Amino acid sequence: MYKLHGASMVTSTFDTLGYFEKLTSAGMPEPLAKVQADTIRNLIEDNLATKNDLKIALAELKHDLLRWIIGLVLAQTGLIIVILCAFSVLK
Repeated sequence: MYKLHGASMVTSTFDTLGYFEKLTSAGMPEPLAKVQADTIRNLIEDNLATKNDLKIALAELKHDLLRWIIGLVLAQTGLIIVILCAFSVLK
């Protein structure tokens, strides 16, 4: 599992005031509307990844993939050398 380095700050585009006003105009009591608007804002801020978060995760994945590819190429080259040496000894 990949863990993102550093804390990222999500710029919330959720209009809590507009949402609050819609809830209160629909008849919801103000304290309940405020709690619901704050809860939704917190959910958005805590659970959405930013573009920067995705760039960091992608860079980590590319780094890991490159390490695996290099390791496999080296292992394959070593195996080919061993096989070629074994065939040359058998002749």
